[in-house]
Amino acid sequence: MAIHVSIADQTLRFMDASGAEHRYCVSTALNGPGEKQGSGCTPRGSHRIRAKIGAGLPVGAVLVGRRFTAEIWSPQLAEQYPQRDWILSRILWLCGNEPGRNRSGRVDSMRRFIYIHGTPDDQPMGVPRSHGCIRMRNADVIELFDLVTVGCPVLIE
Repeated sequence: MAIHVSIADQTLRFMDASGAEHRYCVSTALNGPGEKQGSGCTPRGSHRIRAKIGAGLPVGAVLVGRRFTAEIWSPQLAEQYPQRDWILSRILWLCGNEPGRNRSGRVDSMRRFIYIHGTPDDQPMGVPRSHGCIRMRNADVIELFDLVTVGCPVLIE
């Protein structure tokens, strides 16, 4: 079982234990690939899922600081808080495996709070738009969340 994210194709593929492939359209960083803290880029290389956050929350649950705010995303809520970078439904928090590339120091993916997470369904997929994370449709991230385990390998290329 492993996740593969293609920045070039804006896709995420997951091969489950039975050998079935799950394929999703995603949105990676508007600033492109890169590992430095503060870059707003999506880090590349070998990662793993360090934590799964949001099990059992409703679709569209708003997460801030990895905690459920008791809000459910709606266009009206988005209008009320236009500055928010919406993290919805589920979080798969990534940890880099490669010291000096995506782990430790100024390139640490976990310290950069790099997630695979849900985003409002009105946001485009298949085009880079995030602040560094890997955004997915809410139904897709919930499905993936239920399929993967903590420690699952994630390769971002």
